[in-house]
Order: sequence, then C-alpha cells, then structure tokens
Amino acid sequence: MLPYIAEFLGTMLLILLGDGVVANVTLNKSGMKGAGSVQITFAWGLAVMIPACIFGAASGASFNPALTLALAIDGSFAWSMVPGYIIAQFAGAFVGACLVYLLFKGQFDATDDAAAKRGVFCTAPSIRNRGLNILSEAIGTFVLVFAIKGMGNVPELTDGLGKFIVFGIIVSIGMSLGGLTGYAINPARDLGPRLPMRCCPFEEREAPTGITALCRWWGRFSVRLRRWRCMRQFRGKWKMIELRWRVKRL
Repeated sequence: MLPYIAEFLGTMLLILLGDGVVANVTLNKSGMKGAGSVQITFAWGLAVMIPACIFGAASGASFNPALTLALAIDGSFAWSMVPGYIIAQFAGAFVGACLVYLLFKGQFDATDDAAAKRGVFCTAPSIRNRGLNILSEAIGTFVLVFAIKGMGNVPELTDGLGKFIVFGIIVSIGMSLGGLTGYAINPARDLGPRLPMRCCPFEEREAPTGITALCRWWGRFSVRLRRWRCMRQFRGKWKMIELRWRVKRL
C-alpha cells in the first residue's frame, strides 16, 4: 500500500507546484504575474524533482503513467502494480489541481481570459495541427523516458545526482519543445487536472475540444445512464408492488 500512497502524494505535490507556478505567472492579481516562461520551466523541473526526492525510496517516483508502462514493458517493474500506480497518479493529479484552484480562487475570479485559466490546468498547442501536436508530445515523452532509462547505465551514479539530472531533463524538454504544445509528457499531469477544471465556475468558456469534450460528454452520458437505471429499478419495484396488491385482492 505504501508505494501507491507515495505515488498519490508525489503526483499531487507535482501538480500543486507545477500548476501553481502557471497560476502564479498567468493569472491577474498574482504577485508574480508576467514572470515568464523561464520561471515556469524551471519550476516544473523542481516540481518533479522535489517529490522524487521525498517519495523515491517508497515508490520509485514514477508519477507518470507513460514511465510506469515503460518500466513494466522492459521488465524492471511488476505488471501487477501498474493499474494501482496509474490510478494513484491520476487521483493525485486530480487532488493537486483542486488544491491549486482553491488556493488561487481569488486570482481566478479576477481573470477574464478563459484561455489563461484553462492553461493553469492543462496544455494546449500554440498552432493546432493534430498530427504534429501528437508527434511533439510523443517525442517529448520518449526523450523523458529514454533519458531516465539511460541514467541506469551510468556507473556509480548516486541517487541524489540522478534526481538532479531528472530536473535538468524536464527543464531541457520544456525549453526546447514546450512552446509547441505545453509539453505535458505525462498523461496524469494533463488529463487529471482537466476533470476538476470542468467543475470550476469559469466565465467565458469556449467550446470544448479533444479530451475535454470527451470528458464532458462522458459525464453527461453517465448521469443519464444512472437516471435510466434508477427509473428501470423504480418501475420494476412498482410493478411488483402492484402485482402483490392485486394478488391480495384476489
């Protein structure tokens, strides 16, 4: 159970610090508004390194479903633990995003730009081109996973130095490829915060697209499905009551 708790808390802290710096830099009434992309890039690197140092010994500090799957595929991680890790990572991202919204509620209310609010929680391409956008994310994720796996081949690499190198990898990817799509390079980091984002009372919402639209559709569909099931159960029970009442009258 400890590894799953560590993955949950580590991913939550990652999102709290990572989404937090985006809110700090982009939202109105924030003391660091306009600090720029360099601060965001370095802060995201620290947002990965800090929980990795805290929880690395407990869970291996994956915090990323793509990395978890890569480790399982090459045999260095048990497949039986993959589902629990991924669930913990998405749950941690969800809670971390909720904390960011709670802490920056005043700044969100003071900001009219819907894109800036949405950008706190999820990434978006600077130029929409689905093929190239997917390729950019795939290459960024490959560089991250390949570099982390490659570190295992470095002799006498201390654990502390390894965590610092991961910080450098994140910063390097962000500064090189971040301007294309926002460099999520982590499904939990991007999809997890999208779910509470849909619950936040943002003004001037634009029409949802992609994963956001899919999540909204699934939410509406699941609600209607539950209502339909409840109605069927109610009608079935009502028919049973009516049948028993008629039998008693006979």
